[in-house]
Amino acid sequence: MGATIRDVARRAGVSIATVSRALNNSGAVSADARVAVERAARALNYRPHPAARSLHGKATGGLGVLLPFVSGEFFAELLTGLDEAAQEEGRFLVVSTSHRRPEEFRAAMQAMAKRVDGLVVMAPELDVPGVESVLASEGPVSFINTSVNGAAADVLNFDNYGGAFALTQHLLEAGHRRIALIKGAPGAWDAQERMRGYRAAMAEAGMEAPSELEFEGDYTPSAGYAAVEAILDAAPRPTAILAANDYCAAGVLSALHKAGIVVPEGMAVTGFDGVTSTRYMLPPLTTVRVPIREIGRRAIKLLVSRLVGDTPDRPVQEVVPVELVVRESTLADGPDPGP
Repeated sequence: MGATIRDVARRAGVSIATVSRALNNSGAVSADARVAVERAARALNYRPHPAARSLHGKATGGLGVLLPFVSGEFFAELLTGLDEAAQEEGRFLVVSTSHRRPEEFRAAMQAMAKRVDGLVVMAPELDVPGVESVLASEGPVSFINTSVNGAAADVLNFDNYGGAFALTQHLLEAGHRRIALIKGAPGAWDAQERMRGYRAAMAEAGMEAPSELEFEGDYTPSAGYAAVEAILDAAPRPTAILAANDYCAAGVLSALHKAGIVVPEGMAVTGFDGVTSTRYMLPPLTTVRVPIREIGRRAIKLLVSRLVGDTPDRPVQEVVPVELVVRESTLADGPDPGP
């Protein structure tokens, strides 16, 4: 195996980011550091990886980030991690959004291709042609929370299935038998995985999850608020609600409060993601904590390692573990499960 950028940095006595800037002319480097890097690269016969170029053939120092949205706690935390790692690597971010709309996704891809060296993409709604289209771009791509459909792509997916399974299992162990699911965004892979986890936990407990317990929704408070009316009208009424995410759960809590239903005695509620505000909701929300900031940091580090040729040729595909966090929004003892 040939020399890597880490070998060059070690021999030159500088950081990996400095080596990258010196060899790609993508940022300020002192004259002494540049000479040291060039000498080390020659001595080691180091050649940058073919992916160490921008999406249009000339290094810029910029990294593109394409997310569904940038508002709200989840994306603020994710962007913090992305930005921290980019600064450590001597790079800057170019951020755009798709709003889960194919035409906006394509437009953002086209705009960023002229300005960045690689991409971090979070697009749970992306289909097979969409993934292949992104991978066809002239530069490395790190996906987050996206189904890459078996493609040779780098991806860090948090455990949507396992998280929903753990939440449902927690409610079942508390004695709940009719557990309503408010589904995530239509067509989104992460929403499908959470629904799959919910159904699997119910099946493992020897129960089928009837379709009338699955309610349409998305990842917004308004969707959670709207779903509660239908949930309360169900007969027999569910005793617990598994909301699509924490924002959806916030809407659920508000609607239940308006209806005069006390949580958790009258209805247990869970969320998903573990954003900071969940611990301050009334009552504090049981949820699944996703290491949001760390995933952002790792996605950038992975992308930069591809750019500088310091990553194995095989794709990095990982399901990042999540953590069940039990709080006061779910019953400790649970209702009488009945006969």
